[in-house]
Amino acid sequence: MDKQAVLQNYFGYTAFRDGQERLIDAVTSGRDAFGIMPTGGGKSLCYQVPAMMLPGVSFVISPLISLMHDQVLALKAAGISAAYINSTLSYAQMQTVFRNVRAGKYKLVYVAPERLETEGLLRLANEVSVDLVAVDEAHCISQWGQDFRPSYLKIVDFIKALHKRPVVAAFTATATDIVRQDVIRILELQEPTRVITGFERPNLRYEVRRGGKKEQILM
Repeated sequence: MDKQAVLQNYFGYTAFRDGQERLIDAVTSGRDAFGIMPTGGGKSLCYQVPAMMLPGVSFVISPLISLMHDQVLALKAAGISAAYINSTLSYAQMQTVFRNVRAGKYKLVYVAPERLETEGLLRLANEVSVDLVAVDEAHCISQWGQDFRPSYLKIVDFIKALHKRPVVAAFTATATDIVRQDVIRILELQEPTRVITGFERPNLRYEVRRGGKKEQILM
């Protein structure tokens, strides 16, 4: 199934947003990618669509347990097999997910960065074909960025420990120049396709007008 068919059949969209196709094409062609797109700009599709096109499983590193839960529910509702691995799972639930990953039942597996340090997850990843490691909220890897997470520094060690290096793609909503450099350097992205989209939306307009005694904000 090609990208257009995946987009329409699973996500219900007829056209890609600015920047999405370039990132999707990079990942599916085997090239690393780095996308800086505003919240609501469609970053998740940039790894979810390739995950449906690639033959193996895609790991998505995310620091937000609630977001993992919501995205997995949304993917399942769209008919896409997905799961998450984080601290909310019991031992029995974790083992069930591991068995299903080995059986090839999932296309996307969301993983908390802290889980990357566990021997069981690394062993699992080396028992299956991991085609893509997508790093969401990639700014968390930089000490110069907001929400620095030390566990993000372990991502590159996890990737290096895999028998075969997968495509690596990083995504964030905003990053300064120094944070961008950190993301590329620390994750060791290899000549990544870089896409930076603006915050301007043609269907949204903000205007401030001075009223009588107070300012009125019109949307």
